[in-house]
Amino acid sequence: MTAPGLDEDGHIAREGSLDRVPTAFAGVVADARARIGALFGPARLHSAYLYGSVPRGTATPGVSDLDLLLALRRPPTAADRADATALAAGLDADHPVIDGAGILLFDVDTLLGELERHDLGWFVACLCTPLLGEDLAAGLPRYRPTSLLARETNGDLAGLLPRWREQLAAARTDAETRTLARAVGRRVVRTGLTLVMPRWGGWTSDLDISAEVFGRYYPERSGQLRLAADLARRPSADRAALTVLIDDLGPWLAAEYAAVHGVKAPRPTGP
Repeated sequence: MTAPGLDEDGHIAREGSLDRVPTAFAGVVADARARIGALFGPARLHSAYLYGSVPRGTATPGVSDLDLLLALRRPPTAADRADATALAAGLDADHPVIDGAGILLFDVDTLLGELERHDLGWFVACLCTPLLGEDLAAGLPRYRPTSLLARETNGDLAGLLPRWREQLAAARTDAETRTLARAVGRRVVRTGLTLVMPRWGGWTSDLDISAEVFGRYYPERSGQLRLAADLARRPSADRAALTVLIDDLGPWLAAEYAAVHGVKAPRPTGP
């Protein structure tokens, strides 16, 4: 019997498809494709991808956000990032069906490079759905739910915790706190799932299933991971809940992760 999220050969199956985009989101996806092509053009853009609940077919109108990744022909510049920010804001303003939009920018060499083979490369090959251009997955390997994959995808949680504490302290509005809650909740759930992924032998992006699977191996922490899943799915401005994730579950999860899988290979810090 094939494990959840794997193909018949035991590799992680690509989880999204344009065919799975809910009808309510078809308009914003079509608009995103048109705007990306017009704004970035073939000189800058190699390919574009959807990821998240929309291409998985599980998005909820008015609640889910739109997640996009753009693969550029050269490293992103400040102008590229400004264009992406404006594009995301425009999509959010013009389409009430989404609750926000986010755009990741990377260059092709980075996405296909050896350093990112088991992080961004896996992300593109398994979690991203092609929207525009030539699919980079053709130049990437197939992936199994291994400890190496776990280490390189989420073995950097310890470094994120100080940043999250600073962001929570700096948040002045409920909207800012909810945005942080969604990001923290998603990352904590994903880290909890990948911690146990090699033992479980499967893959899922479903928040509830991730929390349930994690709880099989760490029942004493299962309630906290369910809290993270709730915040990821329905972000709130509850600072006490965020503090539990950042100051209690987070440090424990980072230490356990390092003990089980090791720490993610360091990345260049830039100029």
